[in-house]
Amino acid sequence: MFKRNTLTQPSVRRGLLFTGFILFLSYFTYVHNYQTPSGYFWDENFHIPSAQKYLTGTFFMEPHPPLGKMLIALGEKLVDPNDGFDQMINVDFGKEVPEGFSFKGYRLFPVLFAWLTAALMFWIFVLITKDWLMATMLSFLYIFDNALIVHNRGAMLDAPMIFFCAAMMLLFLLMLRWKKHARHFYTCALLYGISLGLVLVTKVLGLIMILLIPALLVSLYPRWKQMAGLLVVVGVSCIVVYVGIWQLHFSIASTVNPRLNNQGYYNASEEYKQLLDEGKTGSLTAFPIMWKDSMQYLSHYAGGTPQLDLCKPEENGSPFFFWPFGARTINYRWEGKYDNLHSYLYLVPNPLGWLAGLLGVVIGVSLLLVSFLHPLKAALKNRFLLATFLGLYISYMVAIAQLDRVMYLYHYFIPLLISFVLFGLVCAEIKTIGKWKVTSDNLRIGLPIFGLLLFLSFQMYRPITYYTPVLDEQINRLNIVKLWDLRCGNCDRDNLLAKGRTCS
Repeated sequence: MFKRNTLTQPSVRRGLLFTGFILFLSYFTYVHNYQTPSGYFWDENFHIPSAQKYLTGTFFMEPHPPLGKMLIALGEKLVDPNDGFDQMINVDFGKEVPEGFSFKGYRLFPVLFAWLTAALMFWIFVLITKDWLMATMLSFLYIFDNALIVHNRGAMLDAPMIFFCAAMMLLFLLMLRWKKHARHFYTCALLYGISLGLVLVTKVLGLIMILLIPALLVSLYPRWKQMAGLLVVVGVSCIVVYVGIWQLHFSIASTVNPRLNNQGYYNASEEYKQLLDEGKTGSLTAFPIMWKDSMQYLSHYAGGTPQLDLCKPEENGSPFFFWPFGARTINYRWEGKYDNLHSYLYLVPNPLGWLAGLLGVVIGVSLLLVSFLHPLKAALKNRFLLATFLGLYISYMVAIAQLDRVMYLYHYFIPLLISFVLFGLVCAEIKTIGKWKVTSDNLRIGLPIFGLLLFLSFQMYRPITYYTPVLDEQINRLNIVKLWDLRCGNCDRDNLLAKGRTCS
């Protein structure tokens, strides 16, 4: 009989064995042969030129915080597969890839963070389900998700952001577990604050994870001293990391290149220009001026971002309320081979995994409402966690709904991970489905079948995940959800999202 582990005395050997298995599987989905394709896709055109400015000490301004691009640069510095770091320092957008150029260094750290996130997700599921096998099968949601794989194998900012967000979710669960053990609790609080600082200097979307702090405070009430200690440790560690990374950025990117925007000064104020000219950007006393200018540039850039226009034939954006259904997919890159045989790099979901996440949200809401409105035969074991992660998911989607700029499917990655966690919580709670009882024997059969189906669903979309040549008719058959708008490169768009709109 399948026996659940209580994890009151975790087996280090078993934990390492399962973690090793998870990393072994995810290596082949996220890491293997990550240097292909040997050409830009999506925002690599922006991030690689930015990384080269760090490698050459060139001043620049950019609409994202610095850490993600610093990591992209660090990978290139460590691997050093190209002849120098100056191929793109005179531009902010790379158009042509130099002959023989390798992406192995620039993509290294995003790929490593994407790979290691699989282990974090596994331990999140272990703490939720207290079951090694269930946690392993639930980890397949992340390991075999085609959209996460495609995007995070590029020189992008999202893989580090997702890693830090997953780390904060794991640390949140550990703090709940260890709230009566001061040493463990405050160690996790310190790491949480560091992770929060790191995500804030990577991509602003990760700020949503700060909402786990109010949930922790509720769980600690009325331990006022511990609540205050949590806020101090998290706040101080977050600020130190945040200021430290920004100051490192100002210190490195300090040489003005007159061939860049506004003679190399971008939108810097007169005070910032003076600091650059006098070589004083490494001074911490100059931090407020430089940071203020950087924030103003971010706002200036965001103000120039176009709104979503579903009538545009080339529009890749989509409304946030279609994201849970995988709409719309994005053709990041395609290349003709022979006749109607082409290679594609497509941002497309694993349909079974995203369906499971959506079910986690819907059933989670249902369970929570029923538990408040009508007594259940068996009380929910994880009502607090269900409420917390549902609140996190809904808060993110509500915040995104307030933005009037165009947004894309990959902006759903954070709530996607949260939906996977909710699906895990639902699996841990469900005892019956209709008249069918969910027993340990059922789980022993059902969980491996679920994992196998996730793998087979991943395999369906594998060719357009790894740039493998396919026939045009194969691409069109993969568009199983019309809202996805997945089609071959030469095919006309059936713009279902724009149907019913008045387009000029």
